[in-house]
Amino acid sequence: KNSIISDMSFNHCQKNTITLQPNYIPMENKIIYAIQQALFECFDITTSVEKSALQRTKKEFSGDFTFVVFPYTKQAHTDAVSLAQKLGEKIMTLLPDLVENFNVVKGFLNLSIRRNYWIQYIQNQLLNKDYCFPKENNNPILIEFSSPNTNKPLHLGHIRNNLLGSSVANILEANGKQVIRVNLVNDRGIHICKSMLAWQKFGNSEDPKSSGMKGDHLVGKYYVEFDKHLKAEIAQQISAGINEEEATKNTPLMKEAQEMLRKWENNDPEIRALWNKMNRWVYDGFAETYQRMGIIFDKTYYESNTYLLGKEIVAKGLENNVFFQKSDNSIWIDLKDEGLDEKLLLRADGTSVYMTQDLGTAQLRYNEYHPQQMIYVVGNEQNYHFDVLKLIIDKKLSEPYGKNIFHLSYGMVELPNGKMKSREGTVVDADDLMDEMYQKAQESTEALGKFSFSDEEKNNLYEMIGLGALKYFILKVDPQKNMLFNPDESIDFNGNTAPFIQYTHARIKSLLRKAKESDINVKATLPNSNLMGDSELKIIKLIYEYRNTLKIAGDNYSPAIIANYLYDLAKEFNRFYQETPIFKEENNDLRAFRLSISECCADVIAAGMHLLGINVPEKM
Repeated sequence: KNSIISDMSFNHCQKNTITLQPNYIPMENKIIYAIQQALFECFDITTSVEKSALQRTKKEFSGDFTFVVFPYTKQAHTDAVSLAQKLGEKIMTLLPDLVENFNVVKGFLNLSIRRNYWIQYIQNQLLNKDYCFPKENNNPILIEFSSPNTNKPLHLGHIRNNLLGSSVANILEANGKQVIRVNLVNDRGIHICKSMLAWQKFGNSEDPKSSGMKGDHLVGKYYVEFDKHLKAEIAQQISAGINEEEATKNTPLMKEAQEMLRKWENNDPEIRALWNKMNRWVYDGFAETYQRMGIIFDKTYYESNTYLLGKEIVAKGLENNVFFQKSDNSIWIDLKDEGLDEKLLLRADGTSVYMTQDLGTAQLRYNEYHPQQMIYVVGNEQNYHFDVLKLIIDKKLSEPYGKNIFHLSYGMVELPNGKMKSREGTVVDADDLMDEMYQKAQESTEALGKFSFSDEEKNNLYEMIGLGALKYFILKVDPQKNMLFNPDESIDFNGNTAPFIQYTHARIKSLLRKAKESDINVKATLPNSNLMGDSELKIIKLIYEYRNTLKIAGDNYSPAIIANYLYDLAKEFNRFYQETPIFKEENNDLRAFRLSISECCADVIAAGMHLLGINVPEKM
């Protein structure tokens, strides 16, 4: 029994390193072990208690942790209040150095932690400076995000996709998961042929060098050009008495694009050469945007490589009567028995659709990585598509990886002036938006006053603040919700914004530099617990909550949980800073301890902002 409450335990460390830290073990573990022991000693109950059974005490009640006893009343043969009272008394004897007191509210046992523990916690964090969970040895989690088309540059919608996917990958890694970041480039299909055809017909051999445009911007220009000419042809046919639906299908321009797609799938050398050239322009443009945005991938897949495997899967499914063929030779699957409808898998002319390549890509990834989960970060307008994809792979094809497919659906991003449409040229380009955010960061920073930075330091700071504002404003919103991005609000140095959090970090770093200049040892002897006030205690408890917040964010694939926690922490630190003297404190130990709390707060801010892909400055 005594070994259950051991003071030795694995400490959560960076990467694969695991060290033993004497006298430190997460208090939740100690409390859970003590609850199990108390249940056994008091009521002869040997059931295992899950860590999730221990909750943070609600703000309106006194205590730090709450254990709900109702599930154990039947086994204990007593009422909830009596059960909670006996458990509380026993836990006090088992953990006298940890639990200070307890109270019972109906069937809820609330435990209060001794202040001395919180002091030791800060000391431990200063020594380890680690806020991650140990690395697991399980199969990887594969997360797909970005997934651009090679007919246009990345836009605001892609920014949310990339930021969400990258941040979720960071959060999962911090939770100890092995993560594979993948990109699927949609580099083939009718939409790609539209840009190619428009460049052929209207481009006059224009290229990125001669135009002075990034390659992805140039190709996007011709995607818009195609739509402009297509609309003119449709209008002409409608004026001749043809209905709009027929006119759209039968315009000469659309027929040419469809013929170009057929030639591409038949490996026509001229079409393939044009396709390779224009795609290379786009890839070079994407690379610049990804680098500036801080986005990396472990592997990039191309639809032009995966759609063939998808066609093989469709052909095999047709042979096994999983799919069926219509009179025009198109191949479908009937999902009416699943409450859905019929879904096209191959067109009548044999060309592929998105579902075709998604079937092939999923199979290819399973063969390569055997992931425990395949997460697709795709907007909520594709909810139906992924419902069908999982249904086909899991239930119709009975593939083992079907159950592991998860669609991380997110809402659309709009600007104050409304929705965006790529083919009409009304999108907010990602590069332009990042430039705008840099400009706003420069204007806002310089408006606050003079500062002695070099030009290089200023440029780095403006980029850090501008991109931080953009990323945070998008990631602080629950992924499932639609959102309105307001550049002016995002750059505000007050309120729930990245600049506010970045400034808090810089303020703490300034304090620590001043302490070093004054020869104040931040890691000095810890103060008597009686000297620590409620102000210190509140922020220490909030720092302690970071790991729990990290776990919840990982379980829910939600960077918003991290973002809003960081805002609360920064807000609490600024209150602490205003209310609690640091350099004016005469007690040397207490002054050093307050600086220790400040340093831990800065460490958590930096760690959390890193998970959001945001850098924090040393000075502002």
